[in-house]
Amino acid sequence: MGVNSVTRTILQDTEKNVIHNVSILPKSPLDPGSLWDEEFPVLIAGAVKSLVIERYPKRLDAPKAHALSPRSMEIARQFGLDTNFMRSQGTSRTDAYWVNFVTNLSGRHIGRLHYERMDADVLDVTPETEMIHNIPQPDFEAIVADALANDPNVEIRKNMSYISCTQDQDGVTTEVEDRGAGNTFRVRSRHLIACDGAKSRVRSSLGIESEGENAYETMMTIHFDADLRPVVGENVGMLHWVIDPEVSGFIISYDLSDNQVLICNFDSEKHPLESWDEELCRKTVKAAIGRDNVPFNVLSFRPWVLSRKVANSYRVGNSSAGDAAHSFPPTGGLGLNSGLADVHNLAYKIAAVHHGWGSSKLLDSYEDDRRHVALVNSAQSIKNGIKIFKMLKTFGLNNPDIEVARANLFKSIDDPCQKILIDEGVEGQQEHFDNLELHIGYVYGSKIYPSNASNYTPQYIQGARLPHVWIKPLSQTALEILPQPVDVSYVSELTAQEVATKRYSSLDLCSHDAFTVLVSSRPEKEFLDEVAPRSGKVLVPVNILILERDFETVPSPNAQTWLQNLMLLEGGGVVVRPDQHILSVFESKTTGAEVSQLIKQHLGI
Repeated sequence: MGVNSVTRTILQDTEKNVIHNVSILPKSPLDPGSLWDEEFPVLIAGAVKSLVIERYPKRLDAPKAHALSPRSMEIARQFGLDTNFMRSQGTSRTDAYWVNFVTNLSGRHIGRLHYERMDADVLDVTPETEMIHNIPQPDFEAIVADALANDPNVEIRKNMSYISCTQDQDGVTTEVEDRGAGNTFRVRSRHLIACDGAKSRVRSSLGIESEGENAYETMMTIHFDADLRPVVGENVGMLHWVIDPEVSGFIISYDLSDNQVLICNFDSEKHPLESWDEELCRKTVKAAIGRDNVPFNVLSFRPWVLSRKVANSYRVGNSSAGDAAHSFPPTGGLGLNSGLADVHNLAYKIAAVHHGWGSSKLLDSYEDDRRHVALVNSAQSIKNGIKIFKMLKTFGLNNPDIEVARANLFKSIDDPCQKILIDEGVEGQQEHFDNLELHIGYVYGSKIYPSNASNYTPQYIQGARLPHVWIKPLSQTALEILPQPVDVSYVSELTAQEVATKRYSSLDLCSHDAFTVLVSSRPEKEFLDEVAPRSGKVLVPVNILILERDFETVPSPNAQTWLQNLMLLEGGGVVVRPDQHILSVFESKTTGAEVSQLIKQHLGI
């Protein structure tokens, strides 16, 4: 095998039970006759053999991240994961519909908000009706792992740790520890992708610094297994924000019947970190539930700080930062989703370089595309966290006497004037629980910070995600590209006819391993012949789909706007990158050679 191979490694660090993508080269018990022990041609997308290494021998049980955004679901769908099955494994739409604000789960109901966009109208902008799909991270990881287990191009090695790496002009040599055997081996790859989390060893060894703030609040996460359905009754919800002098925070209901997490901020002077044990955790959980007769076990607990970090650089030589490029709080559900989108952006670029239809310059666009998104999302996460914990502190809970503080709380709720302020405070959290613009509205190349995270308007410009519209395949060519149909039958508001027309999205026309060119119904043969560019002898993969021959839009006002803005009614069309983002919208006078040149410029060839 040649030195130009790439290996993808997935690490799990001790602080973060998250799958981290790291491109690494494998080497086993050191052979003095070779520089490294193993080589793996590796791809992050596109049928290249890859190696996955995980820190732990088995998956950790703590649920951790849980909110998969519509963009993450769209990405999962593009890569062949069964998103219909994923929805069946997560929290039901009915259970996840609300965010409740309560004195405790058994106490007074203060207010409620919709949890993200779960209304049927959101299907106009994404094929994923559950705007945020709630599924415990270990369950999502298991679905991904099952898919990888059936992929002949992927090898998974568990109980492995990253130690160090060295770079040269041609690639990276990485030393990996086999934690079970107690020995080390070296792996040679063309690229290393560091996605081992907030405390990334890889990022640290590369000397990549981060910007951000160290701490805003000290937090505690407590995982427990109570059955909360009898407690909440009809007040089901994805999140329950508890406002009480004994506990200030929120309960994430992964499954109301047996799987919950309480995240609360605490006074480190009153309860120093070393004082936290199972007994204190039980006391805190009981205060949040509001009853002593609900049985539960404390499964785990860990402290953390409400802070943000974004790497100053996303690439050093042949090494790039994946989810290790950023860390920010869970307020907004943006962390895991940002990491998935990072990998989505980087995958086709590494594949292009590996296969010879992209230059190494293409990898520089990874930072250009994704770093600003991380800055925006981290800022919004901090804004959400500060805003809501500030609100929780305005309920008269600062009296050291718990009973007096609780009496002040109820007095505030019962006071008509104060209740107006409380209602305004709850309504002021709308943006926290509706981040549609951040999830699907980011535009690569833009340096704008959205004025409101909720206000999404489809954009038909370079760098924007291809806007969603429902389509119908008309040819075998289209059917071979499309994933399995979307099943929106779980949306009770839809008629059977509406369900039948919502099966495929415009996003489904875009393969993860090729550029997609959507053109009007009457393209010139010369145009079609000239579109696909070459890099030397390597042909760049391009799929050309023709309106009214390969696909048509399902009639709707949005469909007409989609066709007009993409120039498909005027003899033009659109070039879409493998990551489903627009490369260019072109007019009817644009030649196939000019489209080919646009693709070559993007690839740096």
